[in-house]
Amino acid sequence: MLIGVPKEIKNHEYRVGLTPESVSELVGRGHSVQVETGAGIGIGADDEAYRTAGATIGATAAEIFEAAEMIVKVKEPQPAECAMLRPGQILYTYLHLAPDPEQTKALVASGVTAIAYETVTSPTGTLPLLKPMSQVAGRMSIQAGATALEKAHGGRGVLLGGVPGVQPGKVVVLGGGVVGFNAAQMAVGLGADVTILDRSPDVLERLATHFESRAKTAYSTQTRIAEMIAEADLVIGAVLIPGAAAPKLVTRADLALMKPGAVLVDVAIDQGGCFETSHATTHAEPTYEVDGIVHYCVANMPGAVARTSTYALNNVTLPHALRIADLGWQAALRRDAHLANGLNVWNGKITCDAVAEALGYETTPVSEALAG
Repeated sequence: MLIGVPKEIKNHEYRVGLTPESVSELVGRGHSVQVETGAGIGIGADDEAYRTAGATIGATAAEIFEAAEMIVKVKEPQPAECAMLRPGQILYTYLHLAPDPEQTKALVASGVTAIAYETVTSPTGTLPLLKPMSQVAGRMSIQAGATALEKAHGGRGVLLGGVPGVQPGKVVVLGGGVVGFNAAQMAVGLGADVTILDRSPDVLERLATHFESRAKTAYSTQTRIAEMIAEADLVIGAVLIPGAAAPKLVTRADLALMKPGAVLVDVAIDQGGCFETSHATTHAEPTYEVDGIVHYCVANMPGAVARTSTYALNNVTLPHALRIADLGWQAALRRDAHLANGLNVWNGKITCDAVAEALGYETTPVSEALAG
C-alpha cells in the first residue's frame, strides 16, 4: 500500500502523522510511504531522516493526496485537504465529527473511508488512541491555566501552589477520566487545592484511593458544580462522551458565580466544549474573556509539545496502520471489532452512531461497509 503523510496545516500544529521510525516499520513490511517535504520539522525530523527510513519526499500536499491509498494525519482535515480526498481512499486521523457539521459534510461528499482515532476502542471499553493525547492535554491544561491566571494574561494573579503563609489556588476538575486524572496529578504536584468531580462512583473511589488526602473528590451534580466553580481559581473541563458532543456543564449564567479573573480551560473543545461560552481558539490567540472569566480553548493543545505528542501517538496508532496496510481496511476491520469502531465515514455515509445522532444523519451499519 502507498501511504501518504502530509504536513499538518492547522494553526501551530507541529505534530506529524508518522515518525521516521514508524515509516521504517511500514517500509519493512513492503509498503511505500511518501512524506510531504518539511512535514516532520516540528518534531526535529527533517526530510533526510525520512529518506533514511525509506520514504520518498513529496513537494506538495496535492502530490501526497493524489498518490496515496491511505492518508495518515494527526488533526482533522482542513477544508483544502477535504477537497483533495477521493472515493475509496483511506483517511486515518483524529476527526471529532460530532461538533463539526462542515467537516462531516465534506467527508461525506468526498467518498473517503475515514477511520477516526478517537472512536477506536479497546477490549476494556477505553479509547486507546485518544489516551496519550488526553494524558498530554490533561497535564498541559494546568500549565496553560497557571499561565492564564497571571495578571498580565487577564487572570486573578494567583499562584496555584501558593507560598508559605498564602493559600494555594483552588483547582476544580470536571471529569475524572484520563484528562481529569492527569490534570489533577499536575495540579497536586504544584501544591494546589484540588477537587475532582465525576458521576461514576467507581471512578471517584479510584481517584480517592490514588490521591488520598492530596485531592478531594465529589459526585458531580449541577448544584455541586455551581458550588465548586464559585470558589475556584481554575476550572478544567475534562468530560468526554466517545464520539459525541460534550455536555455543557457550565452555562453563561454560571459565570456570574465565579471570581473575576478565574480561568476556564476547556480540554473538551475538540468535541464542542463543556462550557456554554467556549469556542475553539488557537495557540496564536489561546484565550478570550467572557463576563470577566478567562477562557482557554485551544483545540490542538498537544501540538505545542509536538515531539512528545507525536511519539506517544505513534506508539498506539502504528499497530493499526500496519494492519490496515497489510490486510486492506475491510479485512483489518473485520478481524478487529475495536478498530471497526473507528470507522466514521464510508462511501458517503455515516457509520458512527454518536456522529449520526449529533448531526442528524442516518447511521449505516459498519457491517454493511465490511460486507464487500
